[in-house]
Amino acid sequence: MSKTQIYVPDVGSSDPVDIIEISVNVGDTISAEDTIIVLESDKATVEVPAPQGGKVASISVKVGDRVKEGDAVMELEVDDGDATDSAEDVSDSESENETTKGGKTNDASSQTQNENASEKQTKSTSDNNADKAAEPAASRSETVKVPDLGDIDAAEIIEVNVAVGDELNEEQIIVVVESDKASLEIPSPKAGKVESVNVSVGDKVGSGDALITLAVTGTPAAEESAQPEREQDGAEQDSSPETASSSGSTPSRAQPSDAGGSPSRPVHAGPAVRKLARETGVDLSQVSGTGPKDRILKDDVHAYVKQRLEGPQSGGSAGGMAIDLPEIDFSQFGEIERVELNKLRKVSAQNLTRSWLTIPHVTQHDNADITDLEAFRKSQNKRLEREGVKLTMLAFLVAACARALKEYPRFNSSLENSGEALIEKRYINIGIAVDTPNGLVVPVIKDADKKGLKAIAQEMDELAEKARNRKLTPADMKGGTFSISSLGGIGGTAFTPIVNWPEVAILGVSRSDMQPVWDGSEFQPRLILPMSLSYDHRVIDGAAAARFTTYLSQLLTDMRQALL
Repeated sequence: MSKTQIYVPDVGSSDPVDIIEISVNVGDTISAEDTIIVLESDKATVEVPAPQGGKVASISVKVGDRVKEGDAVMELEVDDGDATDSAEDVSDSESENETTKGGKTNDASSQTQNENASEKQTKSTSDNNADKAAEPAASRSETVKVPDLGDIDAAEIIEVNVAVGDELNEEQIIVVVESDKASLEIPSPKAGKVESVNVSVGDKVGSGDALITLAVTGTPAAEESAQPEREQDGAEQDSSPETASSSGSTPSRAQPSDAGGSPSRPVHAGPAVRKLARETGVDLSQVSGTGPKDRILKDDVHAYVKQRLEGPQSGGSAGGMAIDLPEIDFSQFGEIERVELNKLRKVSAQNLTRSWLTIPHVTQHDNADITDLEAFRKSQNKRLEREGVKLTMLAFLVAACARALKEYPRFNSSLENSGEALIEKRYINIGIAVDTPNGLVVPVIKDADKKGLKAIAQEMDELAEKARNRKLTPADMKGGTFSISSLGGIGGTAFTPIVNWPEVAILGVSRSDMQPVWDGSEFQPRLILPMSLSYDHRVIDGAAAARFTTYLSQLLTDMRQALL
């Protein structure tokens, strides 16, 4: 084993950049190309990959540090074979780092780097200015192109923040592009009016591709005479690290943010956060960032979604609607009466809206032959009548579902808010939807898999009585892992129950009915129970749902299978 240093690579800027994330810890074993740190400048967020695999021996930086090309980041322990292969690269990096630390001997090279960076930044406009140098017109058209993207061949346009006719300020963001490792905001090099937009979201672009055509004012000669002065100011700023950290485009970039919710407001977010925002339909310009330099984190997106779902909305506060709905004066059509919703119905509306908007629902329908089970239930009720116990079909459903959840534990789980992992629960608590005059409540049968039919039936009676008398406690309705909604006493043939978040599945049952069933030689009258299983498609696939309902149907047809 040997040790090798990892240094900050060329990030396309000679100015120091911020470390906004460290993705590894001391002792971690990483592979080549694994992201180790995330850097952010005024223009881009860059994920820095490991040049080789190994074990993290030490980390030389922390979040919030400002670094530049050649600074040491961390030390890796690598196999001698890997170290030999990369010895030449490491030697070159160490040589460059020593040169960087050489003090005054680097002044000339530092100035050259700054001049090269300035030349790259203004290349797209200088080409146009050269062609139009002789034009004395006060207004002219210029093409804004994709700046130098370094070793990125093509990047995808994920945001277009301008439209034809928009008046742009200098440094106002016009598009955002994204590659596998970085997202880059491309600003307008000059102020002007947008004449045409040459790209759209989803297009692939490379260095030098045309983005927009801009009508700018001023004479080319005046701008060229001002350019050396700007370059000289930039060189003076680069001579001091403290000045460099506060210089650049900060003053001009404040203009879009002062526009008060302008769609072209700068958005500081990494590729993963932008992907999450696209998946959840969130406009990042409306999200407040809590990371360094107001960078938007995944937690900020989740908090924004939660606020929109749970907070009062002008168009539909009772349901927690995430959109504004127009107010309608229904009295113009006839007599009306306004009935205030009670607290239970308001809370239920918010919870159901949250579940419906955040969970991709799919419903699997199936039937169960409960002819023999119904006959057994009636015979046992005669025997249990003296004990004051009455078995309902719902009690059998709770017992059968508890058995099915043991067989298919994914249905007894919850998805982490981040979407990164699944929490499988080793306990089985089944919620039973109870219809009351005040609204729907869902008391929970705790440890349903450990209770017999009599105990389940007695507990259901007690909870239903408490629900009708409004005596349910919060503890009675917490901790559910799966829910059952039964309309068997009312009617219907099928429906789509809404999953009770954070659960991932719910079983709806409708009224059983006698139907003719072909037994191979003739039709037989059989009692059929319709079942509707709604589930979270992020967690459960259609094939798994079909297996679950098939297994549940087999249990209800012959409960003796639950003993196996």
